[in-house]
Amino acid sequence: MTLYRSLSLLLAIIPTCLATVAHAALPVIKPGDRWYDNRGRLVQAHGGCIVSWHGAYYLFGEDRSRNNPPHRRCVGCYRTTDLAHWTYCGRAVVLANPDPEVFPGHWILERPKVLYNHLTHTFVMYTHIDSGRYQAARVAVLTSKTIVGPYRFIHSFQPLGHQSRDIGAYQAANGKAYLLFEDRPFGFRIAQLSRDYLRVKKQICLIPQHLEGLGLVHYHGLYYVVGSHLTGWNPNRDVYATASHLAGPWSPFHNIAPPDTRTWNSQSGFLLKIVGSQHTAVIYLGDRWNPRNLWDSRYIWMPLKIGQGKLKLPHPEPWTINTITGQVKLLPIAP
Repeated sequence: MTLYRSLSLLLAIIPTCLATVAHAALPVIKPGDRWYDNRGRLVQAHGGCIVSWHGAYYLFGEDRSRNNPPHRRCVGCYRTTDLAHWTYCGRAVVLANPDPEVFPGHWILERPKVLYNHLTHTFVMYTHIDSGRYQAARVAVLTSKTIVGPYRFIHSFQPLGHQSRDIGAYQAANGKAYLLFEDRPFGFRIAQLSRDYLRVKKQICLIPQHLEGLGLVHYHGLYYVVGSHLTGWNPNRDVYATASHLAGPWSPFHNIAPPDTRTWNSQSGFLLKIVGSQHTAVIYLGDRWNPRNLWDSRYIWMPLKIGQGKLKLPHPEPWTINTITGQVKLLPIAP
């Protein structure tokens, strides 16, 4: 073999080797395991969302810690660059009952979703807020000038006069933002927010499917919405539908995982889109609730198989993601 051929072969092999080493060096995300932050404590951000901000990802979710103040509701905030190592940023929300007349006695704060408003330079959080028996059915709006908070309560209301329990949120590339909310008698609605995101401006569509745990993403010209049937803490067969426009028409709903798995024992909550230099990944952020010990509920996060109107949630197994390139790699567990 000549020196020229040897060098050519070496140069051909190097990119493959570098790619392999790069993925091998990435931290592994393990769905269903206990996840710990930089303090060695369990990550407490259930039913939440992720916001990309200045090269990092911020996770917001329900803080279900056992030592929470009994009369306050908390939202945890964590920072990461790789979706595997979590730095605790504090409690973005520590809220006392904002309106005891509307929420008498026990009350709840669930499903926090955070958006950044470029016009007002304000972070806006929407949550489901309710009485203990889910009779108030409202959204709460909180704001902060910094991403980590603290977020200040602004008001609560029923969007456009409709009941609202589980919620989702979506922000388009043009800055318009949308609220997805479960209106139990009718299905769920998608509504556009006002320019400052503090109110609901108008309804875009009503989808007559009784779903919660709502997530929405735009991928290669189609909108994909996912949701879970109304079975409380118990997992069920999560479904998805697609549309070319938010107003519809929406396709029939289909299972996102084999029916007998009950969505791999999880409930949908958010769809995270990571646009990398080589690949666009869409990540399913689901929860495996533990109603007897909510503090020990687990996170089922997996890259979705998505495209051409199809969406599939693979069997949960360890995986890696390069958040710069967007490339993901599954690491199947040996039988």
